[in-house]
Amino acid sequence: MKHFEALNEAPGHMIRRLHQIAVAAFAREVNGHDITPVQFGLLHVLVQSPGLDQVTLAKRVALDAATSGSVISRLEAKGWIERSADRKDRRRKLLMATPQGKAMLERISESVNLAQERMLEPLSPAQRSQFMQLLIQLVRTHECAGDHAD
Repeated sequence: MKHFEALNEAPGHMIRRLHQIAVAAFAREVNGHDITPVQFGLLHVLVQSPGLDQVTLAKRVALDAATSGSVISRLEAKGWIERSADRKDRRRKLLMATPQGKAMLERISESVNLAQERMLEPLSPAQRSQFMQLLIQLVRTHECAGDHAD
């Protein structure tokens, strides 16, 4: 087993730093739109898959129930999503993006894409492809093994 002498050689630390860089890039590009990366993720999934319940939505974006509940409440307060009771099970709430939520997503989609591109700018096209393949492999392997953050 390899021991990491320097903090900047430890994968966990470097992944955390890259996450900080990703959040900062997102914030720079969507500045003034009052939306976080997590809010964007939830809204994006709801536009793609309208009518999900809160538990399913949380699983799709890898959030715990408490975090997803508070983010959903904020999105609802902004008027970007709405909840309705499931006709088959009144206790279950279904979520839909509102026209305002869809418009917000459309307004910022180019900025979000630019943030994604800027994060990978230091890499060549071949390196970008390889990095994304490895990143996907790491996440999927750990998810399959039950290594969830939530």
